[in-house]
Amino acid sequence: MSVRTNLLLPEDLVEELDRVAGPRNRSRFVADAVRYKLRREKLRQAWEKSFGVLKAEDHPHWATPEKVVEWVRMMRAEETDPGPDPIPKLSDPRASLR
Repeated sequence: MSVRTNLLLPEDLVEELDRVAGPRNRSRFVADAVRYKLRREKLRQAWEKSFGVLKAEDHPHWATPEKVVEWVRMMRAEETDPGPDPIPKLSDPRASLR
C-alpha cells in the first residue's frame, strides 16, 4: 500500500532526478533512495550501540591483524567431532549373497 505525501525538494535536485529516473519514475526512485538511507541509518545505530561490547582484555587473540590471522587458522584447523551418524548405515544387500 502506498501513501501520498508532499516533499519539498530543491528545483535543481528535481531536474537531476528527472534526468536520471525520468519524471514518471520519481516516486519509485525516491522510495528506493529513502529505503537505502534508512537501512544505512539502522546499521549505523546498531554499530554505535554495539561499539565497545568486546573488551580487548577478553580477546587478546584479536589484538593485531597477525594474531587474528593466526586465530582464524587455528580455528579452521581444529578437528571437530560430529558425533554419531544420525542415519544408521544399512548393510549392503549384496554382502549376504556372497
